[in-house]
Amino acid sequence: MTEADFTFLRLLLQQRSGLSLTADKQYLAESRLGILCRRRGIADITTLIARLRSAREPALENAVVDAMTTNETLFFRDRTPFDLFRDVILPERLAANAATRSLRIWCAAVSSGQEAYSLAMLIDEAAARLQGWKIDIVGTDISSEILEKARSGSYSQFEIQRGLPIQMLLKHFEQRGDKWQVSERLRRMVEFRRHNLLERNDHLGRFDVIFCRNVLIYFDVPTKVKALELLAPRLAPDGALLLGAAETVLGLATSFACDPEHRGLYRLPGPALRARPAASPPDGLARKERLAGWSA
Repeated sequence: MTEADFTFLRLLLQQRSGLSLTADKQYLAESRLGILCRRRGIADITTLIARLRSAREPALENAVVDAMTTNETLFFRDRTPFDLFRDVILPERLAANAATRSLRIWCAAVSSGQEAYSLAMLIDEAAARLQGWKIDIVGTDISSEILEKARSGSYSQFEIQRGLPIQMLLKHFEQRGDKWQVSERLRRMVEFRRHNLLERNDHLGRFDVIFCRNVLIYFDVPTKVKALELLAPRLAPDGALLLGAAETVLGLATSFACDPEHRGLYRLPGPALRARPAASPPDGLARKERLAGWSA
């Protein structure tokens, strides 16, 4: 790949997905696009870039973005955000939304679906408290290919053993050949849609909880700012935003503020941050027993 071709590719990825590909990642581009060329019967990367330069081919552009997007994820990734959801956010929403009996969750940049299904499992575990509630879990991603995998709910043994407690595996999955299939009940709880985080999003509606984890790290500062500005109107006034462990809103967005009590949790600033509904203690097992369940 020539320097000019790599510069063109970097600009294309920035414009189409917000992905900021640094100058030292040319080897990565050559590796991933080489695989794409073989899959599509394209002679080489030079020919691929020439096609992208010469004419607008949305399908090919999408394939390039898919190939260059990192889709690393696992069930209950980093654990802490899911503890916060179960022990803090969910009880909060039960109190705040008691009149409407509805709960909307957005998993932005959901990749192959493990995050959304992890939340669906926690919702299912709290089913006794959510009888009669309307629950919407929406997972979005820029990659159409990875969304098809998410919708299928089919995972390899390697994917399953990364973060999924054995009790939840036995309760929510069925083994089919060498794959594990998410139960139909959980698959019905999640809707997957294609969406670019840097595009208009008002059609998605407003959410009580937004998980946007481990995607901002791939953006440059202006793109991070834009993504956060687009997320803010989609969050309910007293809702909760969760980012990845290496991500923050500090120095990037005045539209969000750090929750003073919980690291990694962000709120809209103003009265809603100071006057959230009191959350009842979580039902069920004692804390010691709950934590034991994570490590099973």
